[in-house]
Amino acid sequence: MQQFRRDPILGRWIIVQYDREQGPQNYQSQAIQKQNNQKVCPFCVGHEDKTPDEIYIDRTPQVNSEGEAWSLRVIENKFPALRTEGIPSRQGLGIYDQINGVGAHEVIIETANHDKDISDLTIEEVKRIILAYKHRCIELKQDKRLEYVLIFKNHGKGAGASLEHAHSQLIALPIVPKKVKEAMLGAQKYYEYKERCVFCDIIQQEIESKERIVLENDLFIAFAPFASSSPFETWIIPKKHSSHFHDISEQSIGSAADMLREVLIRLKKVLTDPPFNFIINTAPIQHDEELNFYHWHIEIVPKLTRAAGFEWGTGFYINPSPPEKTAKWLRDVRI
Repeated sequence: MQQFRRDPILGRWIIVQYDREQGPQNYQSQAIQKQNNQKVCPFCVGHEDKTPDEIYIDRTPQVNSEGEAWSLRVIENKFPALRTEGIPSRQGLGIYDQINGVGAHEVIIETANHDKDISDLTIEEVKRIILAYKHRCIELKQDKRLEYVLIFKNHGKGAGASLEHAHSQLIALPIVPKKVKEAMLGAQKYYEYKERCVFCDIIQQEIESKERIVLENDLFIAFAPFASSSPFETWIIPKKHSSHFHDISEQSIGSAADMLREVLIRLKKVLTDPPFNFIINTAPIQHDEELNFYHWHIEIVPKLTRAAGFEWGTGFYINPSPPEKTAKWLRDVRI
């Protein structure tokens, strides 16, 4: 049996397969294989001269359990997708448009320890990572050339990571990405029709049904979206309405760190350390006011399947692992 499901935010349809349902055992071949012959890692302690100077550094003693010189560093990407110099200049070439590549591209080196990832860190160490994200967003918000900040992590070669040492990235853009605009437009239309935030409604329904809940604490829930486009896709979202990630409170940082760490531990256990991406979805940084229709959240997507001709041709995604099942597998695993 197959089933069409519609994403209530983007209006995108996905197909959930039941007759060829795939469980964790079907994805074991995707597990990350550590490389023992890696050359000198530029992100390790003692190799700071191999990277640009840090923009932000954390030397918090209670976080730094390894006794290293630092616990976390934020640096400019050595090979940036965008550069900070210049003013965004829009040009028309006949029917085509272009803007010069102004922006920011930074790397957050999440730990001094080469062999650890977020799932191996303490909650206090993960809190410092989220605090660094917040700090950089607030700093970049002061640059009026920039409209949007995307924070993302590529874990494993299959997810686009070029170095094993745990790190995430930040790219600040002079324009709001199309996907973000589409999500905001969909959320705004829902709000105009129902006078409620679609994300808040999703939270309420998921808490009531409990079918797709993976974890829950006082301030956040983690769940498998009803219209998940990928197997084991998991969202982490604050229960209290908030449109901008950089407004996250100190108390919420602790809860978010706890939730992010545990979800990643569960994914690692169930899927034997799969490659994954996560992104922080947030409102554009130059929108100073709280948006009553948009809700920031983290999307975690293990890279277990590939888009092929059908997906490219239709925009429909085929998910062979029903979200209700993936949530249960993640919820029930012993950690």
